[in-house]
Amino acid sequence: MYKILFINLIVLFSFITVSYGEKEPIQMWMSSEDGKYVLTEQVVYTEKPKKTKDIMIEINPSEKYQSILGMGGSLEHATCSNLMKLSPEERENVITKLVDPEKGIGMNLMRLCIGTSDFVGEPYYSYNDLPEGETDPELIKFSIEKDRDYVIPIIKLVQEKNPDVLFFASPWSPPGWMKDTRTMNGGVLLREYYSVYANYLTKFVEAYTAEGIPIYALTVQNEPRMNDKDYPTCVWTAEQQRYFIRDYLGPCFEQKGISTKIWCWDHNWNYLDFPRVIFSDPIASRYVEGTAFHLYEGKVEAQTVLHNEFPDKHIYFTEGSTFYTRGAIKIIEIFRNWSRSYNLWVICLDWQRRPNRGPHHASPTMIVLKEDNTVEYRFDYYMYGQFMKFVRRGAFRIASTPGDRYFNNVAFLNPDGSVVLIVANAENKEKKIAVQCEDKFFRVELPSKAVITCVIKRNK
Repeated sequence: MYKILFINLIVLFSFITVSYGEKEPIQMWMSSEDGKYVLTEQVVYTEKPKKTKDIMIEINPSEKYQSILGMGGSLEHATCSNLMKLSPEERENVITKLVDPEKGIGMNLMRLCIGTSDFVGEPYYSYNDLPEGETDPELIKFSIEKDRDYVIPIIKLVQEKNPDVLFFASPWSPPGWMKDTRTMNGGVLLREYYSVYANYLTKFVEAYTAEGIPIYALTVQNEPRMNDKDYPTCVWTAEQQRYFIRDYLGPCFEQKGISTKIWCWDHNWNYLDFPRVIFSDPIASRYVEGTAFHLYEGKVEAQTVLHNEFPDKHIYFTEGSTFYTRGAIKIIEIFRNWSRSYNLWVICLDWQRRPNRGPHHASPTMIVLKEDNTVEYRFDYYMYGQFMKFVRRGAFRIASTPGDRYFNNVAFLNPDGSVVLIVANAENKEKKIAVQCEDKFFRVELPSKAVITCVIKRNK
């Protein structure tokens, strides 16, 4: 009896110790702009809750928001061609560091281009290019053969290193012969080819699926309000895209039994009337799962505005690289405004920021192919890793005390029950923070220009 009582006392004492959060280890990883920390693992310990002058972050795992689909980058032609210039061994090593959740930063959502974007070294192409004056309404000459040179091989290697990667795809332009300009550069899709173009997108999904590359989702047009004579673009009004989805693309996918989801818009935060028009049509809306956003104009809060108006439609962030610690804060804001995803644009350019046939200036990418054919991993690689490596697919964003544009945080509840807290400090001075998550209380000193990720194991 005394033995049983003694064991019960030990269990009770252990419960009391855990419930007050005393001296439990909290795993933490840090990256800093000065290079002192590069996803460097550290341990902090819980304490008894106490009053403090530190910045307080309170996390409430029971207050859930959107679920997370994934995070990653783009496997556009520039990135794929640069990766193919590496030796086979180094290519495998780089892709492992990008997508492997243990040995790398765990990217698990990648954007593909349907044809070429502006970031390509060779001439722009679609999957049905024809001599001037010819048309092919039956799409007899449709072919993804050019993608086999280096795009598909890179995608296959990505799949090998992380079979859980999902792919979504975006066209920069229909084939030129379908447009009023008779070229991929600028102009609009002619109404007479709406049915043909729906079949074209369907054939792309089918062709890639036959290659073992299922397409999770598709956007109708990259940046539909962009019209440029110097690179592939195609203008759509909201009414045109609504009509195309409602009467052509949606029914075509339905008829062929294609489960690929349709995301509308795929442009900036400053024009919510575009998705509003589509979601206000009950038939078109039925075919569209969500809205894709970019960051080049407008404010991120537009995502919340749209979510509040159409709460059954998901928000995705499909294009926009961010840089340094301010970039981490931008990603935090994107997730705090209902996005289920984050995708940067262009993973790898070379030391001259090439290939890039388009007119848009390119910033240095997260990894850079150097002149000696080695790869440089810039701060942004580690900054992205502070998010991508730890937040699992199926996680939920949960409530946490908001910050401001120089110091902010976001928290997630992973499927395994752990809580992930990411905090970014873009100020020029250190920040002392205190974190309360249920019965766990701990403090951290966060250097200037640094990002931390804390993984909190909850008591069951």
